[in-house]
Amino acid sequence: MITVRRHADGHIAELVLDRPEAMNAVSTQMARALADATGELAADPSVRAVVVSSSHPKAFCVGADLKERNGFSDADLIAQRPIARAAYTGVLDLPVPMIAAVDGFALGGGAEIALACDVVIAGESATLGLPEVSVGVIPGGGGTQLLVRRVGWGKAAKVIFSARKFTAQEAHELGFVEELAPAGGARDRALELAETIAQNSPVGLRNAKKAMRLGSGTDLHAGLEIEDACWHATAFSPDRAEGVRAFAEKRAPRWPGP
Repeated sequence: MITVRRHADGHIAELVLDRPEAMNAVSTQMARALADATGELAADPSVRAVVVSSSHPKAFCVGADLKERNGFSDADLIAQRPIARAAYTGVLDLPVPMIAAVDGFALGGGAEIALACDVVIAGESATLGLPEVSVGVIPGGGGTQLLVRRVGWGKAAKVIFSARKFTAQEAHELGFVEELAPAGGARDRALELAETIAQNSPVGLRNAKKAMRLGSGTDLHAGLEIEDACWHATAFSPDRAEGVRAFAEKRAPRWPGP
């Protein structure tokens, strides 16, 4: 249900949501597979960027598998909760830059997988939304927290409280999506951006993301202290020495990496 492909000498990992017969609806089994795949990628020092894509041309992910959930008792739902949380947290906690390539439907948990990424690229025909309140739940894969941080309270409230589906253009105007691509072209554009990112220092990429993530929920003074710690971790690494040397020698760097 999850396929991992490698690009650019293995430095780019493509995490493919691969349950096409259900439009990538997240079942318990798929949630386990997603948590396992993200755990393996997080532990791999050769990875510099990750693209999350879909094997289905008309759906990135339509959210939780409601057919499975329809047969759940309360006890079943309680038992599934930590499995589902581990899947969404696995995407959120990956230490390298993450790009979501959204074509087709990204609804509920699918939108939350995209929100867990650092950059969302959507094809012009994509549809995004967090419709959970329309079926008696709330976004539980990080949506209530990540969307507010991404677009602000009022815009997030509009998305979540209305349970509306938004076109890619509307989502872009809201700040839900960073970049639009031609319909069907989100994956190609995401891989292109990932290739640009992967040319940079692996240590720098990881520490820049760490500083941004840890600092975003603090006041400015605390954020600058976090930044300083991440600067030290990068500036005295072999990557910094190689980067300066390559610049002076007018050549592409050969990054030692973490």
